[in-house]
Amino acid sequence: MKHLSLTITCAVLAAALPASGQAAGRATDRAPDAQLARALEGRVAGDPVDCIPLRSIRSSRIIDKTAILFEGPGDVLYVNYPDAGAEALDNWAVQVTDTRSSRLCSIDTVHLYDHNFNSFAGVVFLGKFVPYRKVAAAAH
Repeated sequence: MKHLSLTITCAVLAAALPASGQAAGRATDRAPDAQLARALEGRVAGDPVDCIPLRSIRSSRIIDKTAILFEGPGDVLYVNYPDAGAEALDNWAVQVTDTRSSRLCSIDTVHLYDHNFNSFAGVVFLGKFVPYRKVAAAAH
């Protein structure tokens, strides 16, 4: 009877392994590094800049505890790796940018608010903006 119980236990564990691996794969796809890699796929980094014009920012997206992506004109994505406060970045947070000009600069801050409770969730001190542009297809 002990042998049968052990066999059944092993069979149940073996059946669970592929499902766990698939779940882990899906979780890995959602990991911040994987999200950032997908967003920047087919793009090449340019030289970091201190500021970007606010009027040219079409949207922004938070990559959890890592960076903020700003969609600029054309095909450019600006990645900002904060100088401080990255641990507060949460893709569900609402961003309120504190600027002193018509440009978003590396000296500016982003205040984060929890969208569920409408409460303060942290502050991020922006770093330089790294532009990523799509790689031109090679002519054949």
